[in-house]
Amino acid sequence: MPLEQKTKMNIIELEGNNIMNILARSVLEMYRFDPNPDDTSRDNLMRQSIDLISKFPTIIAYAFNMLRHATFGRSLHIRHPQENLSIAENFLYMLKRDYTELDARTLDLLLVLQAEHGGGNNSTFTTHVVTSSGTDTYSSTAASIGSLKGPRHGGANLKVQNMFADLKSHVDQDHWDNEDEIITYLKKVLNKEAFDHAGLIYGMGHAVYTLSDPREVILKRFAQALAEEKGMTEEFELYNRVENIAGKLIMEHRKLFKNVCANVDFYSGFVYSMLGIPEELFTPIFAIARMPGWSAHRLEELISANKIIRPAYKYVGHHTDFVPFDER
Repeated sequence: MPLEQKTKMNIIELEGNNIMNILARSVLEMYRFDPNPDDTSRDNLMRQSIDLISKFPTIIAYAFNMLRHATFGRSLHIRHPQENLSIAENFLYMLKRDYTELDARTLDLLLVLQAEHGGGNNSTFTTHVVTSSGTDTYSSTAASIGSLKGPRHGGANLKVQNMFADLKSHVDQDHWDNEDEIITYLKKVLNKEAFDHAGLIYGMGHAVYTLSDPREVILKRFAQALAEEKGMTEEFELYNRVENIAGKLIMEHRKLFKNVCANVDFYSGFVYSMLGIPEELFTPIFAIARMPGWSAHRLEELISANKIIRPAYKYVGHHTDFVPFDER
């Protein structure tokens, strides 16, 4: 096959692909280059985990640069990671080269805040379930990536971004300080009359935190500092205004007695945007943050449990008598 035709086929294969799928495929491909991929001993698991943690940012940055080149015709820039840079600094360097000290500090903070916080989420539970079967590290990690890709799990910050884009289309920038107009829009969202008609104000509420999400409190400070550096203080004030209004509206609408606070996803998409990170990378960056946690849970499952996890089902339908085929 001519080189030109091969190149064209590669571009077609890349177009429309989700970076999370590319990440999962790349992780599975790493199995082929591991001299001992199926060894589930503690030392080998540690080696594999550190390898995956260190390579996630490079895979994601390279995949996006290639996708951007193939899909949008942008120049292809491949910058190799530097040993003297942190994970956050390297990712920004490989993605766009230029970044400020505050950019790197903020992304580093986000990776810490979005890291694994317990086994009670879908992708980490996936890690436990798949690991319990005794499969290899790369298969387990690819399964967790597939779980995180789902918009109900890893796409919450993008939902917040899209909601604010819709809000801006209904509330003129000159009226961003008009609380009545914001309240009117948010009430329409809750009544399923605006945005995606799901009746949800995204980025608000948490299963555990009520008074405040400590991760959001910390990130908000950095979001404000970043907004001042990037000249986006008006937009930050809009987010802050919506946060202050939304919790009370949700409590009134659902007749709740416990407080509803903003969660870490409320500002994270806004922060990513200020860092110059495209929306296609919001969830992949979440995967970078979650990889250390997935590794820890996999290690725990193999060392502590050593028993396959299988669900129990309860039939809730109606039983009917079997009818022989010739009598039907």
